[in-house]
Amino acid sequence: MPRPTKHAPERGDARTRLLDAARDVIRTKGFAATTVDDLCREADVTKGAFFHHFKSKDALGVAAAEHWAETTGALFEGAPYHAPADPLDRVLAYIDFRRSIVSDDIPAFTCLVGTLAQEVHATAPEIRDAAATSIFGHAETLEGDIQAAIDARGIAPDGWNAASLSRHFQTVLQGGFILAKAGNDPDLAREAIDHLDRYVRRLFGAPRPEEDRP
Repeated sequence: MPRPTKHAPERGDARTRLLDAARDVIRTKGFAATTVDDLCREADVTKGAFFHHFKSKDALGVAAAEHWAETTGALFEGAPYHAPADPLDRVLAYIDFRRSIVSDDIPAFTCLVGTLAQEVHATAPEIRDAAATSIFGHAETLEGDIQAAIDARGIAPDGWNAASLSRHFQTVLQGGFILAKAGNDPDLAREAIDHLDRYVRRLFGAPRPEEDRP
């Protein structure tokens, strides 16, 4: 996900600055390697301000996952993929939108809550659960369009449904982020998204565009 443009922090907004710092630093360094000092330095706040708002780094992790869900929810709600009249076109436009926000800066487009879930799923259940709420909650936003596309095309799903396909989108996206990190190559995320596009088109019997992506 793209970072908002940085600007001079405003007084009295230390909590938000810390949450924004967590978004950026954790995606770059990981949760375990991120220290309270790192967060305070990035947010330009004191340790006293940190512990005024969060009793621990884990508490900050939960709040950061919730903040991520709120801010990315607003981003996706206002995204252009909702515009097409045809529900399958909306689903495919969502995939195109996800590809469009993959940049050459790997930490900037990868997923905070995916990173958190990978690191702490067995050690910090409160953070894991907050991350899960964000990941599965976003997947649920696609279910209506997927179901409408199923209905519009008279498809009888065999062993899958709108909910499972929406979760598969997350499987591909999160996996693409991991491969991009592992290979230090954002094109691996783009490749995964392109395969998702092909898969969905074949699943719904929709042709590929005549022009291939570069």
